[in-house]
Amino acid sequence: MSDVVIRPAVSEDAEALHAIETHADALLIESLGAPEWPPAGDGAERVSAPGFVFVLEDPSDTSPVGFVHVLDADGHAHLEQLSVLPASGRQGYGRRLVSAALEEARERGYTRMTLRTYAEIPWNAPFYSSCGFLESIPETPFQRGLVDTEASLSLGRYGRRVQMTVEL
Repeated sequence: MSDVVIRPAVSEDAEALHAIETHADALLIESLGAPEWPPAGDGAERVSAPGFVFVLEDPSDTSPVGFVHVLDADGHAHLEQLSVLPASGRQGYGRRLVSAALEEARERGYTRMTLRTYAEIPWNAPFYSSCGFLESIPETPFQRGLVDTEASLSLGRYGRRVQMTVEL
């Protein structure tokens, strides 16, 4: 796995980001039995949002197989999305992307990173816990707004949603 490339996303990655998230969401939707699910985020919007996006490339052909999107929200780092193509799953790519995001956030001067996720899905809260994240309480207007957005989308009907934080 040493030949894996993680690099900043560029505008040309927008379509691939959307496709990766769509395929990764399909796995989550199936696991949750969630026929009504918000569409994948717009890749161009992700790349241009305040914060950063890293892409992980397949070592055999340099095509993107995963990405991590970290927002700058209320002056804090928020892991907005982590997606890896299901066909490339279980190879440590998600963990590599989270590590790269944590390192970048530290270098940018953030002192912690938050995220929102499902508590019981193995590749959600249990995975993030193994990366050092702990359950926490939404404190900022942005974080409380995420809770409200999740409620308006009725995401809680598919399982308990939690915020998690890691100190950098």
